This record gives sequence, structure tokens and C-alpha cells, in this order.
Amino acid sequence: MVLDMRPMLRGEVEQIHIDYLLTPTLSGGAEFDGVAHVVGCITDKAGYMSLTLTATVPYSASCARCLSPVSGDFAVQLERTVAVEGTLTEEQLEEHFDEYAVIRDGMLDLDQEISEELLLSFPMRFLCREDCPGLCPKCGKPRQEGDCGCPTFEIDPRLAVLKKLFDENEENN
Repeated sequence: MVLDMRPMLRGEVEQIHIDYLLTPTLSGGAEFDGVAHVVGCITDKAGYMSLTLTATVPYSASCARCLSPVSGDFAVQLERTVAVEGTLTEEQLEEHFDEYAVIRDGMLDLDQEISEELLLSFPMRFLCREDCPGLCPKCGKPRQEGDCGCPTFEIDPRLAVLKKLFDENEENN
């Protein structure tokens, strides 16, 4: 959503309410299951403009340990100081890029601001639950379904020769 900021810049309004739907994209194993609901406002307090947004989007992913499906709602909050293009130097913008939303030609691109925040804040991996035991490394059965019968103790193949010597020594005694 590109928001027309000219009424606020002229002093006609002190607050602009924001409520719209955004279709974000995501790369990786997780997916957004729908549109993001973005709500917030821009307030002007004696020339100091601030932007506050909250975006909530449903997602689906796979558990990083057992690969079972995980879904839920992910929410991100965004707070920026709104500045008109030309009032800040390029150096200030580069140094504090995550603190400012810049009005260009009287318009403010909200999609760019919130999409970037969603992508940067979205977790890289999910768990179905905190104590998820994962998969058996031998057979691949999810451990939360119960014991698979695979041996839990395995001798390091580099030391198997030593075990063989100990076993032979015990047999001889």
C-alpha cells in the first residue's frame, strides 16, 4: 500500500489510521498460508511523525527435528520515524536504515517497510514442541511415536578393533 502523506505534510490531519491486507512472499521451507493483516497508524506531533504497524500472517512449516507439520500465526511490530526525502543525508539513512521510513514525492510505501520486517524477523526453523525428540538416526521413525527398536548404543567403528581384542581376551580367560 502506498499511502498519500500530503494531507499530513500540509498539516490537515494529525493521524492516519492504517488497516489493509498484504500478500507477502517468503523463500525457504516455510510458507505464508494467507495474507498478512496490517494495522497501525502514523501520528504527527508538532512535525515529528512516527509510524507504528503490526502485521499478522498465518504460516505453515515443518518441524526441524521430526518433520511433522507446524502452523500458526506470526506477528511482527514495526516502529519507524517518518522523514521527508531530502531532510536526512544519505549517510544518516545508511547508518540508521532501520529507524526511518522515507516519504518520496509525498507518498510512503508501507508494503516495502512491513515486507522487509516480516522477512527479517521470520524464524528460520520451527519446532512442533520444545521437547521434540526428533527422528531415529537409524530408521527415521519419529521418536514421539514410541520406541522403534533400533539399538541406542553404537560402538565407534574406529574403536571396534579394540572391542574385538577385549572380547577375545575375555573368552580366553
